[in-house]
Amino acid sequence: MSEMKNYVEDVLALIKKRDPDQVEFHNTVKEVLTSIVPFLEKNPKYKAEKMLERMVEPDRIVTFRVAWQDDKNVTHINRGYRVQMNSAIGPYKGGLRFHPSVNLSILKFLAFEQVFKNSLTGLPIGGGKGGSDFDPKGKSDNEVMRFCQAFMTELYRHIGPHVDVPAGDIGVGGREIGYLFGQYKRIRDAYDAAVLTGKGLTYGGSLTRTEATGYGLLYFVKNMLDAKNISLKDKLVSVSGSGNVATYAIEKAQEFGAKVVTCSDSNGYIYDPDGIDIVTVKKIKEVERGRISEYEEIHPHSEYHEGCRGVWDVKCDIALPCATQEELDLESAKKLVGNGCQVVGEGANMPSTLDAIEYFLRKGVLFAPAKAANAGGVAVSALEMSQNSERLSWTFEQVDEKLKDIMSKIYQNAKQNAEEFGDPDNLVMGANIAGFKKVAEAMSAQGIV
Repeated sequence: MSEMKNYVEDVLALIKKRDPDQVEFHNTVKEVLTSIVPFLEKNPKYKAEKMLERMVEPDRIVTFRVAWQDDKNVTHINRGYRVQMNSAIGPYKGGLRFHPSVNLSILKFLAFEQVFKNSLTGLPIGGGKGGSDFDPKGKSDNEVMRFCQAFMTELYRHIGPHVDVPAGDIGVGGREIGYLFGQYKRIRDAYDAAVLTGKGLTYGGSLTRTEATGYGLLYFVKNMLDAKNISLKDKLVSVSGSGNVATYAIEKAQEFGAKVVTCSDSNGYIYDPDGIDIVTVKKIKEVERGRISEYEEIHPHSEYHEGCRGVWDVKCDIALPCATQEELDLESAKKLVGNGCQVVGEGANMPSTLDAIEYFLRKGVLFAPAKAANAGGVAVSALEMSQNSERLSWTFEQVDEKLKDIMSKIYQNAKQNAEEFGDPDNLVMGANIAGFKKVAEAMSAQGIV
């Protein structure tokens, strides 16, 4: 084993010893560090500087109690977090997630991914992530408002336009961002619009932000396919999820001429052989906040299936996992390849398990890794920060053009680094090296901090 492989193994052993139960965090660190060994071998100074040990340890972790009352005046206690991972190239930037599954391992995994994703955008933003084990599902607007106000009453001490700029994530949409921003403004007595992104259009939000992650995913996948002279037109596409990322990935894929036949939520998935009706999905999920099973009632020719993993049993040319982390395992990967899937584009944060990714690469599947392919959301968040700072509002077309350009540059950067280090089609390695390189250079230039 080479010196740098040993170095990586030592760092992986270190984080497992320090935090033995943080499996999600271990997996994302392993995925990044094992893929950048060729770069480390050409840049041994980073071993001497203990760069990996520094990068895997967050700058700061804030944990706090969130006490709030429901509509019956019953008090509930949740736990709040903010993981400020790395600010070498800009203020911490990353979403807030409200979901019962939220714990420190998941947030550290997301924050670590965010560092390199944000680096890839080319914009001056560092990486962070936060949230709570609060579940907004089934809560009234007033209950969600009271929780958000209690959450921000502590979080406000740790964020700011030049310090840490949260956004939305699972369970945190426009409603939640509005309540959070209102409480921040009330406490600070200042209109710091750039402190949160994903805001409503009437108070500093950016056009295209809602669509950005899903659209950006398709722009990246199209760049990847164009390089191979493959068209999206008439391709069969399977999508998981039915939130913002999935919805607008479906919409853009259909604009490019593809036929999307699936979408899902946490209960099950819809298969529509005629192609998913995106208007129906938006009505169910965005307007009525309902379950995807209702799609079958409106479109009786479609099929609803209980359970989410079955979505990958459906025959497709392109798979777009857009739901949540580690939703696509090795068994599902084998089914996809066996059914002729040629392309996988990750819309969610690390939705494929490590062994699934290895299998896709080994089988020659064109694979678009999350930190590159789903960077459109945070890219437009950074553009929202720019508009807030300049007191400007750009048109949808202006922001969309900037998004297309950013996603194209991310693809080219990942591709160039993959070629430079001897594995031209391995965009996992290319994206990880490209993201790591910029952050490592910035940290090195700033000294041992």
